[in-house]
Amino acid sequence: MLIPIYTTQCVKAAFHLRYTWTGWPTAGTSFPPEPGRELFTQLDHAWQTDDLRRIAMTWGPDRIQLTFSTTPQVSPTLFAGRVKGRLQHALRSAGATVKFSRKVGFRAIGENHTAEVESYIANQVEKEEFVDSRFAGFLERFTTADEQVDLSEPFASNSGRYWYNLHVVLVAAARHRTTAEEQFIKLDSSIAATAVKHGYTMSIRSLMPDHVHIALRGNIEESPEEIALALMNNTAFAMGQNAIWQNGYYVGSFGEYDVNAVRKQDSSSLPDKPARGR
Repeated sequence: MLIPIYTTQCVKAAFHLRYTWTGWPTAGTSFPPEPGRELFTQLDHAWQTDDLRRIAMTWGPDRIQLTFSTTPQVSPTLFAGRVKGRLQHALRSAGATVKFSRKVGFRAIGENHTAEVESYIANQVEKEEFVDSRFAGFLERFTTADEQVDLSEPFASNSGRYWYNLHVVLVAAARHRTTAEEQFIKLDSSIAATAVKHGYTMSIRSLMPDHVHIALRGNIEESPEEIALALMNNTAFAMGQNAIWQNGYYVGSFGEYDVNAVRKQDSSSLPDKPARGR
């Protein structure tokens, strides 16, 4: 068995991850009035042990929406479980019995919207302003957009609906610049194969001489860290089991709404409605 080159112990991440959790009461019930500060002081302390830092909240009788910043080690399923589980336990301990719908809404948000991230990736070659127009034309071949992929649509599971959109950036070791067509083809094929293997859906990717940009919908069972490491290790294997990447990566969340929209408007502005069933 091959030993992974890139592991959590040796790789450092730059990240900007913001997620919202939306919960609803079961049919025919409603949530109690918003609890006092003391309960949330305790909850915030508990959530911080899960690498979740609450940054916004909207509380109503028919919907609760909580927004957190988090780290690359937290997957959507872990995030949703810890947010709901700790909240439900705290309310029960405070004497407020709450019956949550089994369906939840998870949404990745960020400073940039989906269209902005995809446009940024699509324009990587143009942004570099290469002197050699032939080389720029060659690189354009390795900016791949899938018109069939719409990241504004969620992934639906038995537990709810998930908008899990990530922008991943990998940088070549020592900023080594690759110009060989064969290497580009092999790297691009490996990225595509890794996405299929792990259940990622890529809307656009751009391979540059010394770095790669990918916009994708992740597998909700995998954390951003696991996604980045899977891409790094699988491509390293395809390129001869060589350490082709720096010991680090960038990952950021994005979506149809930004952090300011969540902070300034109530939850009715975000149409995270539960799927049928409770």
